[in-house]
Amino acid sequence: MTVTKESVIERLKTVNGPDFTGNIVDLGMVSEIFIADAKVFFSITVPAARAQELEPLRAAAERAVKAIPGVASAVVALTAEKKGGGMEAPVPPRPAAPRPAAPQPAQRPAPQAPASHGHGRRGVPGIDAIIAVASGKGGVGKSTTAVNLALGLAANGLKVGVLDADIYGPSMPRLLNIHGRPQTVDGKILKPMQNYGLKVMSMGFLVDEETPMIWRGPMVMSALTQMLREVEWGPLDVLVVDMPPGTGDAQLTMAQQVPLAGAVIVSTPQDLALIDARKGLNMFKKVDVPLLGIVENMSYFLAPDTGKRYDIFGHGGARREAERLGVTFLGEVPLEMGIRESSDAGAPVVASKPEGAEAKIYRDIATKVWDRVQEERGAAEAAVPSIVFE
Repeated sequence: MTVTKESVIERLKTVNGPDFTGNIVDLGMVSEIFIADAKVFFSITVPAARAQELEPLRAAAERAVKAIPGVASAVVALTAEKKGGGMEAPVPPRPAAPRPAAPQPAQRPAPQAPASHGHGRRGVPGIDAIIAVASGKGGVGKSTTAVNLALGLAANGLKVGVLDADIYGPSMPRLLNIHGRPQTVDGKILKPMQNYGLKVMSMGFLVDEETPMIWRGPMVMSALTQMLREVEWGPLDVLVVDMPPGTGDAQLTMAQQVPLAGAVIVSTPQDLALIDARKGLNMFKKVDVPLLGIVENMSYFLAPDTGKRYDIFGHGGARREAERLGVTFLGEVPLEMGIRESSDAGAPVVASKPEGAEAKIYRDIATKVWDRVQEERGAAEAAVPSIVFE
């Protein structure tokens, strides 16, 4: 049975608006509806101050659409009304660091435990740089971005590893099509699993996929410490860490105990996702972790049959947020079914379609990320006072 916009709209008219004042369609809360392969995409506009309170409304709309005969799935997002000049005072942009000259390959030192950016952060031997990929909320495509970023860095000639720090919902085994259990060295140190030229460690290799991760703070910190420091990672130029969404124990553990070269924030264009992205940005700032930039995921949708562009979740919000906060904007990744399908199949686009347009987007983002790492290193080295003996 073919699903039409008209049938979706009629079903959404059964969903009451806030405070039971009419329905969400007649109240003008529903965005343009897009349907592809029996999947329905749309957003619901709500007042920013009531966003959390109205999450049940979003869930009700999603359930209503999924119940329509012929609908395979529905992607429904809340987007917020913005009144005035923003939802919080802008953070003054950090002064731009002078870009250091590109290092010559022959002068590059062997990977070693990097110097700490802050007190109490001990480097990991064999890893030259550690990059965190984070998001303020789930469902923004953070893990897909992290794995394609890692593959983009590898395609640019670096030795790369991936740590799946999302211990509550590890996704790297599926994204990278890796199965089995890791081996050990002398029964103590784990050997990372490998595919597509990446070294990978995930809690998903150690527990069954269906096992729920119900862990408290100390257990989270212990698990992350073991996967980071009791794994034979080196030598690596860079370790990409796929962080769990939010700003909880895992994020603070990594930010406070590991000398991160920087953090990449992933967000979708809509205002509610950006609100949560700001929380992640502010957390890393408070613990003195350099912000490498923001990626706008699901930035737009190009219909495969007509080539028409749809800004389902809005567009340009992350770019504007990056400019407002004085943070580098790393790029836009479209909402593209090929990216989703290849990720679900364990063949990320940078590896499976390296010459494709989507792979180029991720490689360009990887280049910008690595340039930012070098800028931050140059700034850190310039800030260290030299000792002169007379």
